[in-house]
Amino acid sequence: MFAQAWKNRSLIWQLLKRDVQARYRGSALGILWSLVTPIVMLAIYTFVFQTVFKSRWSDTSGETTLSFAIILFLGLSIHGLLTETLTKSPLLIVTNQNFVKKIVFPLDILSWVTLLSASFTFVISFGLLLALILFELKTIPFTAILLPIILLPYLLLLLGISWMLAALGVYLRDIQQITGTLATLLLFLSPVFYSTSVLPEKFRVLILLNPLSYVVESSRAVLIYGSLPSWSGLAIYSLVALVVAYAGNFFFRRVKRGFADVL
Repeated sequence: MFAQAWKNRSLIWQLLKRDVQARYRGSALGILWSLVTPIVMLAIYTFVFQTVFKSRWSDTSGETTLSFAIILFLGLSIHGLLTETLTKSPLLIVTNQNFVKKIVFPLDILSWVTLLSASFTFVISFGLLLALILFELKTIPFTAILLPIILLPYLLLLLGISWMLAALGVYLRDIQQITGTLATLLLFLSPVFYSTSVLPEKFRVLILLNPLSYVVESSRAVLIYGSLPSWSGLAIYSLVALVVAYAGNFFFRRVKRGFADVL
């Protein structure tokens, strides 16, 4: 799985550049849309949840609108990785039929390109997030260096999901219609807009089963609150992510022989 990506790293890089350039080609703002879109959505969500619904993350009187927005922005940025993976992956093979006809082309690297493209958008948003944290807190907690350790298993999980959806999207075109709804469902069933501490005990288990929940809460812990993540939770999450990644890659390789016949 990793050897194939390393072997074709130059090809992945070229496809990644093409994907990013195509996304902003012809637009007046270009790559700035990667900042404009999340800022606009953040402003809307912050207004709706804090001003209209009076949502709060804590009972302390010192919570400001900016601190609420920072907490919200981090969750939305992490969810954005999932959304882009879920919506793009089912069409990876269908929209690249010319690659299917080339026997020597390694089709499985398309999922790597999708994941790296989503990560590119995340990195831009993350830069803005760090600036907001520094402005609000006047410092960035030293525990922030642990963030990559939390995000890597999440990215590995998304990679496995991408392979599964890319393969299924060839045989079941309805997958594309389902993934968009699923992304929205996972957003509202994760602690992006609310804290799990405000939920009744019977619902917390359901929320924690969401693959977003651990990553969102642990990322906030190390990046905003300056506390350590649950190491046992990270170990379990990493193991599950590794299994999903290998299962997705195995499934993709097994069924890709039939891609040309179906397309």
